[in-house]
Amino acid sequence: MDLTESREFDSKISNAMLKSTPKKSGGHLPVRGALRRSPFSRSQKVYSSFKSPVQTLSTPTCPIVVQPSLEKEIEELKRKRKELDFEIAQFESNAMGIHELEQHIDLLHEYNDIKDMGQTLLGRLAVVRGMTTRDLYAHFGLELDD
Repeated sequence: MDLTESREFDSKISNAMLKSTPKKSGGHLPVRGALRRSPFSRSQKVYSSFKSPVQTLSTPTCPIVVQPSLEKEIEELKRKRKELDFEIAQFESNAMGIHELEQHIDLLHEYNDIKDMGQTLLGRLAVVRGMTTRDLYAHFGLELDD
């Protein structure tokens, strides 16, 4: 190995050491400051906080009028409140109390659970018979809306 080959070999080894992760104990570490995350600069701007390239204006270019839209929203909410108060008054005048409404809701939940079980059974029966669910509904005289 002559002198030029030896120098090339040494430079390859040192480059490989700089590119590899240094070992915890004893390994060769690069010279302090040789590898930096940011370019060398005497300016402290490199280490300053991030500033977005998107510029925002401190004052809007056109004045925004919010008042009429808020007034419309308030009027709409008042109208909805009156409608709901009217519906509540109708329910109370028909002698339908909260207890009765809760009972109706419970019965509807029970009905929907039973209906779901029935549809599941009809679907399984259709698979066993090798039919479509639509054909099975027609066979039993049921409507698809049921």
